Amino acid sequence: MTAPASELVQPSRAAGFAFIFKKALISALVALVLFSLMIGIRTEAGPTGQLIYWTRFGDLAAMVATVFGGSIVVELLRQWWGPVGTVRIVPPSVQSTLAVARRAIAPILLIFTFLVPVIFYDQRYILDLGILVLTYVMLGWGLNVVVGLAGLLDLGYVAFYAVGAYSYALLSTNFGLSFWVCLPLAGILAAFWGVLLGFPVLRLRGDYLAIVTLAFGEIIRLVIINWQSLTGGPNGVSGIPRPSFFGIPLTPGEDGLAAKLGIEFSTTHRIVFLFYVILALALLTNWVTIRLRRLPIGRAWEALREDEVACRALGINTTTTKLTAFATGAMFGGFAGAFFATRQGFISPESFTFQESALVLAIVVLGGMGSQLGVALAALAMIGGFELFRGFDQYRMLVFGVAMVLLMIWRPRGLIGHRAPTVFLRHSQAISSELAREGRG
Repeated sequence: MTAPASELVQPSRAAGFAFIFKKALISALVALVLFSLMIGIRTEAGPTGQLIYWTRFGDLAAMVATVFGGSIVVELLRQWWGPVGTVRIVPPSVQSTLAVARRAIAPILLIFTFLVPVIFYDQRYILDLGILVLTYVMLGWGLNVVVGLAGLLDLGYVAFYAVGAYSYALLSTNFGLSFWVCLPLAGILAAFWGVLLGFPVLRLRGDYLAIVTLAFGEIIRLVIINWQSLTGGPNGVSGIPRPSFFGIPLTPGEDGLAAKLGIEFSTTHRIVFLFYVILALALLTNWVTIRLRRLPIGRAWEALREDEVACRALGINTTTTKLTAFATGAMFGGFAGAFFATRQGFISPESFTFQESALVLAIVVLGGMGSQLGVALAALAMIGGFELFRGFDQYRMLVFGVAMVLLMIWRPRGLIGHRAPTVFLRHSQAISSELAREGRG
């Protein structure tokens, strides 16, 4: 006689709770041993040279309790979001609610982004922060083509960002070209440099590819610093023109947009305009990436990411596949760089260091390689989180380091891991022996 399902579920849940409590207790004991001498006892040289010490058992107890509680939370999250087949503590109704929330988060986030300038029109700080977040969202989506779709680890993505910024800055200041004319030119030049980077690394993969791309990013930065006659060197480029609205400048003069519309001029108009410009560029990047994934080149990227040897065996030209991935990702980086230049009005080599590449790569990895929504959420969390903890300079990097470690333990493939192929058979299909005979397949 088979026992009721409710009687089978209760022992499994009890065993799950017991396992969580045991693991949390072990973590707390390990923390007690490690932190006893680091936090519990503090030593220092006295005024006469002797060693003095004092105890901080209260802080030690708080740290151990935090580790104990944090371990329980981590294990609960693993149970909630664990792989299929594991014991889940979350009720089915809550799981269905979370599934609906995951499907609705993308349109809700998009609608909210469109309404940000309306809701926070009088708050310049939030508008500037929104522009910064959207810039990194666009950079993350551009790098996602190279890292997430093609599986090519690129540590020098900031080089294309710099090429786009300096292309627009030099073309606009020296030749008087407008932002809308320089924007595609900046993307083309960045894509050209992406192809130049792709040729030397065609036979490289993994760590070797990462080292070469890192070196490429440093080469571009050093060229910018030392070619003073062209780039201004460490002094950078200033006086970069602002974008116009179909040829109408956003200035307080009679020829400005506010005067032509018959409204009072405000400096916020330009900020709102820049917000919608970067939003349009980010959405364009997202749309192009989604469309490319469904084309043969996108499926070739995914095949290259999964197994390059099998990709070659299938007859896919890996040379073209890698070059198109580098060029496409670089083009989007060039677009973001051109916007950065016109947004700041001033650029210098200090804005294009390796830390920028590391930050964008962290956004892609933490969001989930290949996931557009995950990259957007990771950019919002990291850039917005840095601003949220700006007043805690001593603990900001510590908090983010711990958060990244926990996320990699909890979700190794990122916040929203997505590696499903674009094209696949939903139902198994039998193949006739006539189609499988020699000469037919």
